[in-house]
Amino acid sequence: MSCHKIRMFSHALWQTSKSTSLRKVYVASCGSVASTGPTTQIGKCCEDEQSCGSDLGIQPVRSTAIPTSPSPANHRHVASNNQRVSPTLSERAFTTGLQIDSKTYLWSRYNEMKRLVHDLIPPGVCNLLNPSTIYANNEVDLDEVDIYGFDYDYTLALYSNTLDTMIYNTARDFLVKHYKYPGGISKYDYIPNFAARGLHYDIQKFSVQGLLMKIDAFHYIQLGTVYRGLKPVPDDEVLELYGGTHHVPLQEVSGFYGKGPMMKQFMDVFSIPEMTLLAAANDYFNSNDIEYDPGHLYKDVSDAIGMVHIKGYMYKWIMQDLEKYILRGDETYAVLHRLASHGKKLFLITNSPFSFVDKGMKYMVGKDWRDFFDVVIVQADKPHFFNNCGKPFRRLDGNGDLQWDKIKSLDKGQIYKQGNLFDFLRLTGWRGSKVLYFGDHLYSDLADLMLRHGWRTGAIVPELEVETRVVNTEQYAQSLTWLQALTGLLERMQVHRDPKSKEVLQDWLKEREELRAVTKNLFNPHFGSIFRTCHNPTFFSRRLCRFSDLYMASISCLLNYDLSYTFYPRRTPLQHEAPLWMDQLCTGCMKTPFLEEMAHIR
Repeated sequence: MSCHKIRMFSHALWQTSKSTSLRKVYVASCGSVASTGPTTQIGKCCEDEQSCGSDLGIQPVRSTAIPTSPSPANHRHVASNNQRVSPTLSERAFTTGLQIDSKTYLWSRYNEMKRLVHDLIPPGVCNLLNPSTIYANNEVDLDEVDIYGFDYDYTLALYSNTLDTMIYNTARDFLVKHYKYPGGISKYDYIPNFAARGLHYDIQKFSVQGLLMKIDAFHYIQLGTVYRGLKPVPDDEVLELYGGTHHVPLQEVSGFYGKGPMMKQFMDVFSIPEMTLLAAANDYFNSNDIEYDPGHLYKDVSDAIGMVHIKGYMYKWIMQDLEKYILRGDETYAVLHRLASHGKKLFLITNSPFSFVDKGMKYMVGKDWRDFFDVVIVQADKPHFFNNCGKPFRRLDGNGDLQWDKIKSLDKGQIYKQGNLFDFLRLTGWRGSKVLYFGDHLYSDLADLMLRHGWRTGAIVPELEVETRVVNTEQYAQSLTWLQALTGLLERMQVHRDPKSKEVLQDWLKEREELRAVTKNLFNPHFGSIFRTCHNPTFFSRRLCRFSDLYMASISCLLNYDLSYTFYPRRTPLQHEAPLWMDQLCTGCMKTPFLEEMAHIR
């Protein structure tokens, strides 16, 4: 499926909109208030010069005035094929000077718009997005990229959801046994689809309960996504807790690396079980009326999750059953082989230990995996690796043991530990936009590289595959299209302020909120999409656009593109701009040149 259907749909909507006054108003809704309702009157407009509305049987309403339209030429009952079409209720009122009450007028506009939306969404308009697409926040010419760098976990190696359950269970038991938390917490099993990446956890002392929530790009809490433990917090209570608003001041939101004084943000995929354990422990304390400090709970849960990594539990599980935990390793091999065969230099910078990386790479790529890489750095301690020049590089031997020699160069075939980016740049000379680095953590992997060093960056966002499947459903397409159309109606019809009109508008506002809930629940019934809060981007989306030139579901998406391909960001209209170019509507529905190769690998 290509952009052709979107262009046909948009063209049909534009053509239909020209045929009636209502539809002309509908197209104008993307910009400004285009209509003030039934306040215009024109002369006879039909070819036979008879009244368009003589058969309506509507009695005049003396309290409503209908002035004239600027030009009869702007109001035609003729379709594009020059055949006569039947005028609608509001059109007949326009053309005859018939008086209708505002409530009838508003509902006629509503019904016409609903019919228009239903008729103009063609079959097959769904399923347009390709989940293997690479999306561009910034223009990137791969022909200029000579060096490709990678993180390991959730970049080169993707893991199954089974790992989240194991991390949660082990950290929960650690919390009870070693931190002496109540044994009742052990009864809380892992909830796979509860949390979503990018959420904030509020540990402010005044709330005394620790709230998990989703915040948008403008620091507003999305009402309906605030949870105390495993239970949603009513909107009115959220407003009361935050002083009559759902805005979080800048000084309270998480800092540059997602850790502010009062708010903590969870940005990587490993944080999913951590958020779920936080919610479970909160729920236990609140359900049993046990007083606790949400700040202490956050630290203890964070430490318990950290111990799963520090003590090597996660590494042990994966190394003991690589087939169970590692996904799509053949695609990782295909990407590395393709890049290396085209003469690209490759490097790896990961926080994971060598023994773990070595076993995983041998499983995915083969025993000679190190031949693909010009530089391999393990236990790098990111993000400090990128912003601190204090730690020197150490070389490891083939068994992973530390060597004592001074590092004067970073050589192919060797393994290095720790170090820092400043020495890395000095020893390799790899600088600027000829370097493209991929990672899943927006702060630890990408932020410093883009903002401080001018590297190109690619964010790995596995959630894109799931969210793309939702966006491709007919239910989502229908719900979102009608939601946008209804919002346009509300914007234009708000000029009607009589009591009956206000009742209608309130009904529409209620329906709009219901539609928002429907579209949110299609992604996640608790927190919705990781990219949207109703109509605004999320705080996560804002950081994604700021810290990544490209983003994609996995590095295997690179197989869909030629290595001289240029990624162009869509020129999405600003609020004061008109959407003039139909092929700019969506980049994800385009056919990618190496899709057949991708299908063969999978």
